[in-house]
Order: sequence, then structure tokens, then C-alpha cells
Amino acid sequence: MTHMHHTVDFSGIPVEVNEIVQFLKQNFQVKEICQKVLYQRIIETAAYEKGLTVTKAEVQAEENHLYREMHLSKKSDIYIWLANQIIDLEDWETGIRNRLLAKKLANHLFALGVEMFFNLNASDFDQALIYKIVVPSVEIAKEVLYQIEAKQVSFYEAAHLYDIDERRRHQFGYEGKIYRWNIESTIATVLFSGTPGQVFGPLAVKEGYSLLMVEEFIPAELNAQSYQDVLNHIFQQWLAMELNYLLHSDKK
Repeated sequence: MTHMHHTVDFSGIPVEVNEIVQFLKQNFQVKEICQKVLYQRIIETAAYEKGLTVTKAEVQAEENHLYREMHLSKKSDIYIWLANQIIDLEDWETGIRNRLLAKKLANHLFALGVEMFFNLNASDFDQALIYKIVVPSVEIAKEVLYQIEAKQVSFYEAAHLYDIDERRRHQFGYEGKIYRWNIESTIATVLFSGTPGQVFGPLAVKEGYSLLMVEEFIPAELNAQSYQDVLNHIFQQWLAMELNYLLHSDKK
């Protein structure tokens, strides 16, 4: 078991653990971290009750798989990478073990229910291949929309030129394949009743105003990827319910 250090060594500069906690609090991130810590407690308890464990061999196999994915072949490369992440080998292996345990528990509890859940909620698993432009004001959004509709510029070119986000500019507005359940319901209703290539907006968002375009609609289908996504979705809902029960059960 790793002993609790009061400082973290960041490239030779000590950072107080208390400073990290204060920063998380000041940036409204501490709630999310506490939630995840409690999720881990719930997983540990449920796995223990079901007799589920993760072996050292399973951790080692997953570890080797991750090293291959990251192209880390030499022991020295691995230790340099771990040092850069400010974690030691024990923390890294415990993290892998925790993720594998969560996966085992999800499978144990819900694998048989995935198909039924999918069939009952199939439309939630329709996907849209979405491109997005975010600009600072509604006036700019309207001007960009006019340029696109007048065919002065394509949606992709407009994203590359005007988006406030550097990543989206480089990717010509590409947001990715998004499940219907991950999109705000009022927006999802409009998007999924549209046609490919249609531009929607301006829509008020946190960063400004956005224009959306769906390049392709992908009907729900239960394949290897969506099976895992459905399983994760059910598992996250279960964790949220268990946490809610934990928070509202009588404190001893």
C-alpha cells in the first residue's frame, strides 16, 4: 500500500496535496472527483458481495496491452512515462485493476439485460455524425449561416475559418458520432427530424452561439461497439442510483 504523501513531486517542484484539493474546489471539480471516489467504493463493495476478483495475470495482460498501444517497449521507457504522469507502478497497476473490476461487475450485473434494454430504448442509440461551429455572438452566427446558405463557403470551410475552438478549426468542425441520448432532448428532436447536410442554428451554448450540421444519420444497431456502450450506459445509471441511495440512506 502506498503511503499518503503530503506533497506531489512535479518535475522536481513540490506541490502540496492541499494546494491540489484547493484548486479542485475553486474550479468546481471536487464534486466530480468525490463522486468517482464513491463510485469506486460502491464497485468494491458490490464486487466483494458477488465474489468477483481481478487476478495479477489479468492486470499484467491489460498492462502489456496498454504498453503496446502506447508503443512503450523498453522498461526504461515505461518508467519515464510513469514519471511524466506523476504516478508510480503500484498506482498504475491499481488503476488498471479498478477498471477491470468495474468491467467485470458491469458484465456480471447487466450483460444479460443489454439486448432487452437496447430494444426498449433503440432510438436513444441512433447516432448522428455531427459537425459544429461555435462563434462568440448571434450576429456572427447569422452572418456565417448566411454565407453557408448562399454557398459562399462550405460548412467545413466556415468551421476552419471562424470557430473559436482551435481543435475544431483544425478538424473542420468535426465533433464525432454522438448517440441521441447524449444530445439535449430538444436539440435531438430537431436534429433527427432533419436531413443530412442541413444546417441548424444559431443555438445558444455556454461558449457563444453554435451552428450544427449532421453529415450522416446512423440507425441504432447492436454490434460489438454499441453493446459495450449500452452496457456502460446501464452501469453508469446503476452507479448513480447506488450513490443516490448511499447519500440519502440514514447515516449511522
